[in-house]
Amino acid sequence: MTTVQVVLPDGIDDPARPSGGNSYDRRLCGELAASGWDVREMVVPGAWPGPDPASMSRLARAVGAVPDGGLVLLDGLIASAAAAVLVPESRRLRLVVLVHMPFGDVAVAAEAECAVLTHVHAVITTSAWTREQLLGRYRLPPERVHTARPGADRGERAPGTPGGGRLLCVAAVAHHKGPDLLLDALRGIAFPPWRCTFVGPLDRDPEFVERLRRQCADSGMADRICFAGPRVGEELRRHYQAADVLVLPSRLEAYGMVVTEALAVGLPVIAAAVGGVPEALGRTSGGPPGLLVPPDDADALREALGTWLGDAGLRERLRRAASERRSSLEGWSATARRVAAVLVAAAGEPGRLPGARGAGES
Repeated sequence: MTTVQVVLPDGIDDPARPSGGNSYDRRLCGELAASGWDVREMVVPGAWPGPDPASMSRLARAVGAVPDGGLVLLDGLIASAAAAVLVPESRRLRLVVLVHMPFGDVAVAAEAECAVLTHVHAVITTSAWTREQLLGRYRLPPERVHTARPGADRGERAPGTPGGGRLLCVAAVAHHKGPDLLLDALRGIAFPPWRCTFVGPLDRDPEFVERLRRQCADSGMADRICFAGPRVGEELRRHYQAADVLVLPSRLEAYGMVVTEALAVGLPVIAAAVGGVPEALGRTSGGPPGLLVPPDDADALREALGTWLGDAGLRERLRRAASERRSSLEGWSATARRVAAVLVAAAGEPGRLPGARGAGES
């Protein structure tokens, strides 16, 4: 049995704070344990990726307690901000970083994130888009940067309704997820009838949420919009099953797990073509299982929604494509196998750690 220490952010299991990264981490740990790994979780509280000194001290104590040569898998939310701790520890531990989203020059200094990623044994990304971002920004050796896309749990197909008017947006109600763009787009669609449910945390930016509520009231859409708050597990699955289409107008998305969650029940997708979303959507023999629009473009989103609502033939084609895409989705065991292969290589890699340079070396 191989032991891996997994460094996780606080709140990974908090149903009030669901996220793709948390879901990925939880499923990965479960799958690794089920396949025979000795998974030892180390939850490190802190406002990652913007930790205070106390949070850095907690991380230093946790990682410092790992025996020399120990294998450590770190969530990138923590690792990207922890160069001061991790770069020195890279000389005695076998560190692997799981990057859900690059944070360089967004939430941390690019130099700090680069320092961490160049001093670890391996980097695992959750999308090919993220891998290309890291290779382009930091000139990492390609052979040390791997991709393990999120798995999906195929469920019973969503039946859909004839008119296609049940719209679902699963994301935190925050600016980077683009709910304001969706409301702007819907404001221009009076007919056919539709209703839109927003499922996701409402506490990331309360002032932003209040502005959206006022926007709904001022435009006369309040009775057609529902802000349901966060939902996980069976509750979230019921929302997918009740919907006709997932709408994801994000301004920033490294992959978009909600896209494959929707496709896993045969639900078509209308989304902004940003980051890894086209990768998550994929294609089928009948074409893509959804519609992609330019990011940050409410007019294009309105046109796509109007086409979806007004064209029964298009809805049927996209539903068939979504059903075909559903059958090709891989499960979480495949994700875990890819991660495990990287961990095994890191655990058994002989010799000096990459990035552990002596004085005067370049």
